[in-house]
Amino acid sequence: MPAEVFKEQGNVFYSQKAYSDAFNCYTKAIDAWPKNASYYGNRAATLMMLSRFREALEDSQQAVRLDDFFMKGHLREGKCHLSLGNAKAASRCFKKVLELEPSNREAKQENKTAENLMELEKMANFGFEKRDFRKVVFCMDRALAVASACHRFKIFKAECLALLGRYPEAQSVASDILRLDSTNADALYVRGLCLYYEDCIDKAVQFFIQALRMAPDHEKARLACRNAKALKAKKDEGNQAFKKFNFEAAYQLYTEALAIDPNNIKTNAKLYCNRATAGAKLNKVNQTIEDCTNAIKLDDTYIKAYLRRAQSYMDTEQYEEAVRDYEKVYQTEKTSEHKHLLKTAQLELKKSKRKDYYKVLGVAKNATEDEIKKAYRKRALMHHPDRHSSATAEVQKEEEKKFKEVGEAFTVLSDPKKKIRYDNGHDLDDDGGFSGRGNSVFFNSGPGNFFFQFG
Repeated sequence: MPAEVFKEQGNVFYSQKAYSDAFNCYTKAIDAWPKNASYYGNRAATLMMLSRFREALEDSQQAVRLDDFFMKGHLREGKCHLSLGNAKAASRCFKKVLELEPSNREAKQENKTAENLMELEKMANFGFEKRDFRKVVFCMDRALAVASACHRFKIFKAECLALLGRYPEAQSVASDILRLDSTNADALYVRGLCLYYEDCIDKAVQFFIQALRMAPDHEKARLACRNAKALKAKKDEGNQAFKKFNFEAAYQLYTEALAIDPNNIKTNAKLYCNRATAGAKLNKVNQTIEDCTNAIKLDDTYIKAYLRRAQSYMDTEQYEEAVRDYEKVYQTEKTSEHKHLLKTAQLELKKSKRKDYYKVLGVAKNATEDEIKKAYRKRALMHHPDRHSSATAEVQKEEEKKFKEVGEAFTVLSDPKKKIRYDNGHDLDDDGGFSGRGNSVFFNSGPGNFFFQFG
């Protein structure tokens, strides 16, 4: 059958959008007459409709090699270059058409598209240098609307999605490319990068190594692989030191690990929390709070960091802050343990807003009955009005106030029932309180006897 017949059959199938059948017919036409440029041009158009742009590019290039004045061939070659993200090559093709036919409107429009694509790529590269990864994603989305088959643009976008913490989106792009080309080193690198940033370091290293097998000069994969191995090793060293109760060494190792890769948000959040735990063992309370805060900035869902910080707030009597953290924890995980921690913090906050009778007497909260009595005698003597009778009226008033507070504190802390209620955060005024009216205390303090009447 003559080549023209196959071509005509192909044209019919093409008009019916039966592109696979059209492809077969054009292939037969080419086999029958391999020196005909228009046959390659027709098959290229068909391959473009099938989104097989690399094959379409080869046919277009063959068509113009056979006939350099074949304008459709040059146009199709340019469009294939555009779809594959080769804007400069596309522009050369469209300019060639304009040399042949200066008024060709399609070539003029497509050339503008190529120039816009070059500008988008330039903006994206600049954005990447400035670590403006959102800008890169924006530019690549616009670029891919033109260059839909460009793996390079897709990978660039996926890498920035990973750097923005949008791992599922980045993995989806990389996986799509790997389904088409399992040896694509860039896609393997991005897949590993996502795993690395999700703290799956062992799996990430496997992908980086695979990428380097495909492309031994892949510098990003090499650097990421080195960082991943170093980060895991340093973190493991810190964990081992902590388990051996060598908290100073653990603290230092976690510090060194944090310096390896500032971009690894999830792992660094854990490292900050680990260092906070070691810091708490070393009584570095303020540093512990700061480390937990840094961990939460990196991962605001990190319950362990909230719990560690809340405990440090409790230890430093920053009860309002502790309540806020425990509320966050309880809202996220409504367990009985978290409820108990929140209730305890709320109670301590309530207690902190009352007079601290232990501080008034200058004793610890676990002071014995005898220690409370001794402290009372000492403070009562210190603030007794008789000792300040020659002072100014202002001083006398202040000392009298302190003297009464000492009496109030002793009245509560020396009474087992009232002390228990006070320690449990109950309002003592609810059952008559400790007005002190009618209460008096007499003790022998040494040289003279003192009688204190509270009123």
